[in-house]
Amino acid sequence: MSEPRRYRVLHRTIYVYSDTVTSSYGRAFLTPREFPGQRLLSHEVHVDPVPSDRSVGTDVYGNTTLYFHVTSEHRRLEVTGESVVEVAAPAVPGAATPWEQARPYSGNGPLAVEFTLDLNPPEIIPEVAAYAAESFPPGRPLPEAVTELTSRIYTDFTYKSGSTTVSTSVADVFAARKGVCQDFARLAIACLRSQGLAARYVSGYLATDPPPGKPRIVGADATHAWAAVWLPTGGPGRWLGFDPTNDQFANERYVTLAWGRDYADVPPLRGIIYTDAKESTITVSVDVAPVDTSPIDVAAAEV
Repeated sequence: MSEPRRYRVLHRTIYVYSDTVTSSYGRAFLTPREFPGQRLLSHEVHVDPVPSDRSVGTDVYGNTTLYFHVTSEHRRLEVTGESVVEVAAPAVPGAATPWEQARPYSGNGPLAVEFTLDLNPPEIIPEVAAYAAESFPPGRPLPEAVTELTSRIYTDFTYKSGSTTVSTSVADVFAARKGVCQDFARLAIACLRSQGLAARYVSGYLATDPPPGKPRIVGADATHAWAAVWLPTGGPGRWLGFDPTNDQFANERYVTLAWGRDYADVPPLRGIIYTDAKESTITVSVDVAPVDTSPIDVAAAEV
């Protein structure tokens, strides 16, 4: 692993409603995970108005989730996750066994088998399977195949903010050849699963570096998504993160929040409200900064 880097993460979401909200239930995946290569040094989630009830739990994938219930009347709800995380880049394996031998089965990867299954509605359409097969000829080492698939998605698809929504299907992304990070992660996952490999969706942040001589733009970072493929090495195996949006393997700039089979398993924030409001706005800002920077306010960036 590389030398670890330490970050202070602020993730702020503000909802504003045109009428009073009498009750608001929320579920947040805002607690960064701990695993080899990432340490969570401190963490807190602030909710305003203060909830009358809140609890912390763990989902089936080991992600930490916060549940809260705000019962005081309000027209504005603010949820802020604040964390300090230390991240080191994992070593990317070189020569490896053929990719066919990385297909999990009940004996070598019982926890990974679930991640080979398609979703409902299906994401593995014939066009996606054929696209993936080009990078997975017989006998090719898995890291080499994943590297090529990552580069092909990066080259063949255009990043265009606002071109999709969280409900856009992989089939639609494939046909349009454009999307955002979560679309490209989901496409890569469908490609791997079409070959019988285990792949998971990873939600988190990517620390951005400003151009030389330019100051950091606070609040310009955003939530990010990438994929990870299961490697049958080291006992129960491990996962190798890769990012088709940026054509690279996950490194020390990637802060992992949560993982699951799809975006729907780990959205940063979701909830239910009771209100007569006809209109609402949501503003999200994210800042991922080295901890040695001076504390500064996070500028809200409307999404």
